[in-house]
Amino acid sequence: MKMNHEILRLAIPNIISNITVPMMGIASTAIAGHWGIDSAATIGALAIGTSIFNFIYWNCSFVRMGTSGLTAQAYGAQDYTECTNMLARALVVSAALGLLLLILQVPLGELALWAMHGDEMTREYFYARIWAVPAGILLFGFNGWFTGMQNAVIPMVTAITVNLIHIGCSFGFAFGLDMGIVGIAYASVLAQYVGVGLSIVLLMGRYGKLLTAIDWRRVLAIEPLKEFFRINRDIMLRTLCNVAVYTFFTAISARMGDKNLLAVNTLLMQLFTLFSYMADGFAYAAEALTGRFIGARDPRNLRLCINRSLVWSTVIALLFVGCYLVGWRDLLALFVDEGTENASKLINLAGSYIGWIILIPFFCAVPFALDGIMIGATESRVMRNAMFVAAATFFALHFGLYPLIGNNALWAAFTLYMLLRGMCQYLMTNRLGTLYAKAEA
Repeated sequence: MKMNHEILRLAIPNIISNITVPMMGIASTAIAGHWGIDSAATIGALAIGTSIFNFIYWNCSFVRMGTSGLTAQAYGAQDYTECTNMLARALVVSAALGLLLLILQVPLGELALWAMHGDEMTREYFYARIWAVPAGILLFGFNGWFTGMQNAVIPMVTAITVNLIHIGCSFGFAFGLDMGIVGIAYASVLAQYVGVGLSIVLLMGRYGKLLTAIDWRRVLAIEPLKEFFRINRDIMLRTLCNVAVYTFFTAISARMGDKNLLAVNTLLMQLFTLFSYMADGFAYAAEALTGRFIGARDPRNLRLCINRSLVWSTVIALLFVGCYLVGWRDLLALFVDEGTENASKLINLAGSYIGWIILIPFFCAVPFALDGIMIGATESRVMRNAMFVAAATFFALHFGLYPLIGNNALWAAFTLYMLLRGMCQYLMTNRLGTLYAKAEA
């Protein structure tokens, strides 16, 4: 087996899929920066609203990750009946979560707006976009299953379609209908439901003959459900910590009392997002292949897959460091209207903190790859415990250093948090020996 070919076969479509997501974020931020007379206020309102939905979606992303690892292992073992049952479990859980969040939208929304210091513009954005949530969670279920089935092309096609619709409708609703960031929210609603419909069509076209009849007794059997929810419980706790860090990052930026600093941190985080989604393409490939080789009891290819995945992640990090060193000003200029009076001030202020964005890819390359490897190996407890350590360190470091170095403390804590995630996972699996033992069992 040509391992690099297998990794790239899965990674490239995932990279294309992932790149469309930050492009959507870039487009949304650019719309906010060009709509109205106060770019910083509009960007800040969108950043807070987006952070609230990141909190919701990321805490529901356990559906994708848990589904992916278990499906990949069933695929590696050539147990296609269990693959079908995993799809059914994922979609049932996704639909239930989406319905629950719609029912609880008012108390959840008001609590989030209070915690994030959101204004009326953010409130309107939230109550418009909340209707996209059920479709978004269903897409997690579909995409996790497709990834486990070693198929990165269908999620790519779906992601491109969803994000193109979102970007196009965002411009039309925001400027054509003069709806501002509320128009961006309604564009998300429309795009997500189109994505669900497309996933169903592609599922039946590609896997209609492979899918067996759903055995609902097996789908709802105690042992498979216990395993599914045990893995998803650990991933959900891990994700909760991850989202808490990202949400705190935006919330504390909003509470620093300087709207320009909030806007700058938001802009710099967009640059980090560009790298993270690219690196995640290789993490998803490692996720699918790790689960497949463990399910097939193939330790040789598992070891080769892990080693090559770490190398590819490091190469991507080096590329982004070079891009940020050379072109960070040009990248930031995409997000703000240079005709506004505070545009140059925002970019100059960002220059005070750009060093963190240049350094972060070095610290994130291996942790991102290890996240994918752990998901494929269903080592959810290791992921959870590593995140507990990293998140606790993030908060301790921020509060300890903030009185001394201000906003730099936030970026220093975030950088160390990313590094610790990978270090802890590596050590907690006996330098990955636990994973190799699984494949040899």
